[in-house]
Amino acid sequence: MQYRRCGQAPGTISPEDQVVIGAFRSMLAALRTSEPWTPGSTHPIAVRVGTAVERARLRPGDSDGPDVIAIALEHPDGPHTPYGAAYRRLGWLRCDTAAILGIWTPAYAPLTHAASGLNLPATIGMDPAHYAVHVQAQTPDAVRTLLRLGPYTQTGHAYRDAERLTALLDARQLTAAPGARLTVATAPFRADRHHQYTDPARAYVDALLADTLTRTPASPNPG
Repeated sequence: MQYRRCGQAPGTISPEDQVVIGAFRSMLAALRTSEPWTPGSTHPIAVRVGTAVERARLRPGDSDGPDVIAIALEHPDGPHTPYGAAYRRLGWLRCDTAAILGIWTPAYAPLTHAASGLNLPATIGMDPAHYAVHVQAQTPDAVRTLLRLGPYTQTGHAYRDAERLTALLDARQLTAAPGARLTVATAPFRADRHHQYTDPARAYVDALLADTLTRTPASPNPG
């Protein structure tokens, strides 16, 4: 038995059905001929999450070798979608590049959790991307990183320590070499340089900063 919409002639396709068919064909075409992602690209990407596909953006400079990058999942309608809070709460994640299907196009949208009216799963098989706090001495000629704290698994903790160290510098007027300006900022944690970091959970950062400045050479070098 063949079913058809009321008032629709046999063998014809309604405009509504044509839209659905067109979207499905576009989706299949995107899956077959997706534009490959290449390292260094800043375009949103399509990432496999379980049986779904999600839109994601990359955080440049945070990688652990060529096979893992840092991403943040985005609602398929974009990062500023009002009902995209479920995506933003996950924060930055470490993503295996094998899970990247290619550059994101709207044709992937029907494959997302949002398109099916589903929430993102509580765990999606990706570890949090870690953060760091850098204390730097800047002169007109050079910038030197004096102290690297990390890894932080939550941005809130990194921002808290950065603000605390900045307040400490301001209150005590701590300085490095003459003419050097001290700054504190959050940054991606470089897993490939883990030996250069001090674990903030195992150190009293206020005392660590004071000790670091005591041992600072007379003039900063690039680094």
